[in-house]
Formats: sequence, structure tokens, C-alpha cells
Amino acid sequence: MSTFADHVLAFLEGLDFSGSLPEGISILNPYSGENNVMPVVSSFYNKYYNDSNPRYLILGINPGRFGAGVTGIPFTDTIRLEKYSGLSFPGPKTYETSSVFVYEMIERYGGSEKFFGDFFIGAVSPLGFTCKGKNGRIKNFNYYDSPYLMQAVSGFISESLRKQLELGIKRDVCFCMGSGKNFRYLSRVNENFGYFGRIEPLDHPRFIMQYRAKQKDQYIEHYLRKFSELMS
Repeated sequence: MSTFADHVLAFLEGLDFSGSLPEGISILNPYSGENNVMPVVSSFYNKYYNDSNPRYLILGINPGRFGAGVTGIPFTDTIRLEKYSGLSFPGPKTYETSSVFVYEMIERYGGSEKFFGDFFIGAVSPLGFTCKGKNGRIKNFNYYDSPYLMQAVSGFISESLRKQLELGIKRDVCFCMGSGKNFRYLSRVNENFGYFGRIEPLDHPRFIMQYRAKQKDQYIEHYLRKFSELMS
């Protein structure tokens, strides 16, 4: 029998976007084979998802350059990957503030095994995007940062969401990290396709760490309260 991990790995290995992107925007695909992330990704998912139990879905925006864009695992930089999962990643260490928040929340939930036994973290767009900033450096670009990009990837996003449901996802509620544009876009998609009974918005970890760091514990408690409502 195929496990949840088997389904996730097949989904990630099959990710591909062959459409046209707006000028200046590039795809960030950590699973393409060029980054050699799949051995680590496989170890991670087989460690926590080696069963056929259904999970609740938490959706972020899209992979970023220092988290999933490197490790292939949403909201997981190389430092947290090694610290909490015991998995080393070849190459330089990466640090992402969103990952700091998420893993502190996971620890307070009860640890990685308990959390990943109940939840699967994905993304509205499981592939990321980059562009060049004014200083010439590569920077993250969210799928909703341009209406032209949103239009270009809308079909890809809808199909990817459908495929994520097939991993073994509970559909009564989906949690959306990003209570602004990400939540509004996902809500529109859900109105059209009826993927979930309801979508519960959560403030995005990057927003919290950048603008509300002093209230981090309060936001973690808010996450935990929302999750506990499912388990009660």
C-alpha cells in the first residue's frame, strides 16, 4: 500500500510549469534535479509520513529562496532541518525567519512527530518565483505580486491544489498562511472548485517575524488555538 510519503514524493517529483511567465520572472523549482534535494526531501517525508493517515492541510504562498527553495520542504531552512529532524543538507547553511516561527510553533504543539502526524504543509503555488531587484540581486517574487503572473499560473495552481488533496487530505477545513492576498486568492479558487469546506486564515510567519516579532508568542498561541479546535 502506498503511504502518504509516497504520494507526496510523486507529487513533488512531477511538478513542472511549462507555460509562459511575464518578462523578468523566473521559476524556482527546488525539485527539478539540479539542486539534488530529493534525497533529503525523501528522508524527511518518509520520517514523518510513512503511513496512510489523513492530515489537515496548511497552505503557504510559494517556496522562498532560503526555505523550501533550498531544502524542498515548506517553511524549513537548513538550520531547522538539522536541528529538529536530524537531517543534514549539503552546502551552505540557510536561515529563514518564517522557519524560526513555524518550528517554535511546532515544538509548542508537541514536537515534529505529533505535528506532522496531524498536518501537512504545502503551498498555494508549490513552485516559487524570483526576479531581479533594482540592485541586480535575485529576490523572491510571490505569485500574487503581479496580476500577469497570477493569470499565467492560475491553471497550474488549481491543478496543484487538486493534486495535493489526493495526497490524503481532510477537506472540511484548510489553513491558509497569509491572511491578506493569499487568503483572498485561495478563497476565490475554493469558491470555483469547492476543494474545502472552509478556509481558515492565519497571519503569515514572515509578516509576524518582520512586523510583530514582540508578539510572536501571542501569534503562536493563536495558531495553537485554531488547531486545537479541530482536535477537541
